[in-house]
Amino acid sequence: MTKRIAFQGEPGAYSHEACRNARPDMEALPCRTFEDVIESVRSGEADLAMLPVENSTYGRVADIHRLLPHSGLHIVDEAFVRVHINLLGVPGAKLEDITEAHSHLVLLPQCANFLKAHGIRGRVSPDNARAAREVSEAGEKHSAALASELAGEIYGLELLARHIEDSDDNTTRFLVMSREDDRSRRGEHGMITSFVFQVRNIPAALYKAMGGFATNGINMTKLESYMVDGSFTATQFYADIVGHPEDRNVQLAMDELQHFTTNVEVLGVYPAARPRG
Repeated sequence: MTKRIAFQGEPGAYSHEACRNARPDMEALPCRTFEDVIESVRSGEADLAMLPVENSTYGRVADIHRLLPHSGLHIVDEAFVRVHINLLGVPGAKLEDITEAHSHLVLLPQCANFLKAHGIRGRVSPDNARAAREVSEAGEKHSAALASELAGEIYGLELLARHIEDSDDNTTRFLVMSREDDRSRRGEHGMITSFVFQVRNIPAALYKAMGGFATNGINMTKLESYMVDGSFTATQFYADIVGHPEDRNVQLAMDELQHFTTNVEVLGVYPAARPRG
């Protein structure tokens, strides 16, 4: 039986591309919301979830950090997708025919220079893959979509201009999540441990909690705070560190963390997809 990996969005979305790149042997399952992605894995409809957590241009993906601790799933891998944006038109259309381009609100500004140079007006769509589908269904030569090449494949659109984004380093990081927690592996580029915690209500608690990672030589690649249940006094932190909980220096740092925090929860231990410097 073919295994499935769930993602949020329509077929052809960048999350779909991440699924193809990271798990080419699995069937990609589109879902309407991030909650639906998580539930599909919890229920057994899918084996893995592919969830975007941050983008190099726009920062963290809203709501994801709030969902992770309550998902009942474990991070087992990470994946990075370079966001290449392409101008896709219906068969027979040429670049000079295009007067409007449809895509997600976030993608349109990323192609501002190209659109301006060619006199193309941007049109907002709820999703870049949906934009590709709707352009294909409408069949109008003056209308195009800004989306992935995968979306063009799926909806039978022609590639009118390739990699038209203004920035050449726009990348999205994804987390692969599973019902099973697998800490047996060791990655070529090291291991990442992701966890959440709340600091105790004592002076300098966060400073003291972080001290153990510094004194034990552990690289903390991410530390983000967010409110819990809309409260201005209850702050939860999400952290990524380089290392495995079985490593002695990580054990010492996590022990020290426990003294100044509450509700420490490891979300996953997984191979780093690329070196952390």
